[in-house]
Amino acid sequence: MKKTVLALVLTLVVTGLQPLTSQHMKSIREKAKWMVQEPKTLEEVKAYALGEWKSISVELRPTEDRTGSGTIQPTYLRRHFTYLEDNTFIGTITLYGDNYGQMPLMEFEFKGDLVWGEAHPIVDGAWKIDYVLNKGFAVTPLHDQSAQLLNAGLPEGMSPFEANIKKDILGKAFPMFHIMEGQIVSDYDLIYFKNRLLFMGAKHVDGTPFDKVENRPHQLQIPLEKVF
Repeated sequence: MKKTVLALVLTLVVTGLQPLTSQHMKSIREKAKWMVQEPKTLEEVKAYALGEWKSISVELRPTEDRTGSGTIQPTYLRRHFTYLEDNTFIGTITLYGDNYGQMPLMEFEFKGDLVWGEAHPIVDGAWKIDYVLNKGFAVTPLHDQSAQLLNAGLPEGMSPFEANIKKDILGKAFPMFHIMEGQIVSDYDLIYFKNRLLFMGAKHVDGTPFDKVENRPHQLQIPLEKVF
């Protein structure tokens, strides 16, 4: 009787583990195949981009002062981008008040369409890409002072921001971000993959945003790593 029970238990364990082991091995093979790829053509780049990518660490970026003073401010942030099969994307940028990401200040979530362009001259395999923020543009203050800052330039008729509460401002006027009523914001960027890393365009040293075709970047930024 004991041997029968033991055999049944072993059978259940083996049959239960077999699919998991097979699936795990398939995942390892797929990852290994993905890691040796060096996408160059537009179709290869599109396929390679699919999935999630995130910052390796907190990044430093020059940012134009929103008040119009002309001064350039250091901005500390992390990025998290997801590329979907229907040529859409979800991007999240989290701002911090320190070098090491210990003081989160604000989070932006962007959703929209991807418009793929021609090859970018910076390096073979780089392509022009436009991020059209036409499906979502959400702002979440992560600190009371951040909420106060947003509320100081609040458009008429918009309810106040609250800490840790997401507010979608898609299509709404927001003078602090230089956005007019009904305006669809686009980012004119580039994309490139090397050594299993995703490179977007480096921000202009004067803080100029990528809000116009002529402002498209010419160099590569700190890369993102794949989230498996």
